[in-house]
Amino acid sequence: MSSAGLDATAVHRSRVDEAGRIGRRQGWRRVVPDPWHFLLFPLSIVMVIPFLWMVITSFMTDAEINRFPPTLFPHELFTGGYTAVLQDSDFPRWFLNTLFVSAVVVGSQLVMCSLAGYAFSRIRFSGKRFMFPLLLATALIPFQLTVIPTFLLFYKLHLINTLGALIVPQLTSVFGIYLMSSFFQSFPRELEEAAQIDGCTRLGTFFRIVLPLARPALAALAIITFIYAWNDLFWPLIAITSTKLYTVQLGLTTFQGIHRTEWSAIMAGTVLTTAPVLLVFLIGQRRFVQALTGAVKG
Repeated sequence: MSSAGLDATAVHRSRVDEAGRIGRRQGWRRVVPDPWHFLLFPLSIVMVIPFLWMVITSFMTDAEINRFPPTLFPHELFTGGYTAVLQDSDFPRWFLNTLFVSAVVVGSQLVMCSLAGYAFSRIRFSGKRFMFPLLLATALIPFQLTVIPTFLLFYKLHLINTLGALIVPQLTSVFGIYLMSSFFQSFPRELEEAAQIDGCTRLGTFFRIVLPLARPALAALAIITFIYAWNDLFWPLIAITSTKLYTVQLGLTTFQGIHRTEWSAIMAGTVLTTAPVLLVFLIGQRRFVQALTGAVKG
């Protein structure tokens, strides 16, 4: 056999041996779990316990909840808390109010934050280097410092005690602009240049090429915005006075009085309030992680 044949045989054997080692290593990893799992599994249990306790408590009576020492499980499934929330209160209306506000806020931020983020990452204009850091600096200002001017402004605009008062302050956000800008900076320019060479305008390139490929960042922004809008309590507590316009977080406070607290109703309402947030995150968690990874790399 020639030397070339021997070399080819040696290379083939080395590749087979390397493939075998990789296969055995992967098989060993399937048998032995990652050491990080031994740390993450107990931590995940610690994070899940409060949610499980909330669900179990929602099926207890107030007497069982207030008992000392506390009972771990109800003697029988008590649905009075869910009855008080769904039938004896305006919780369905509060749920629809919160859903409407959250949907409008999410849609607005997806459009406005993506446009602003694309402008800061791609378009050259005067004052860009000064405006973007100034915009990020506004995120350091606590909302509590601006709540009085915001209230006075909305009062003069006759938006107090309307759902518009909950929507307008959240139409866009600094975090959303920063997230989309960071994602667009890691986006390859060649695709945009090819589309512009074919005669597509910059706006058309954005909506036809860039935005469809930015679905991970859009999903992450939608999840974060939805959770924040859904769980907001401070501003609705100030801007809304009519019980018909309450959000779910504001409505849950009505079950707690000065002398008596309906713990079973509060726990049942909390379970119903937490379920949409948990469902949204479970649906979009993969794209959420992809977007955050892209933003960190950018």
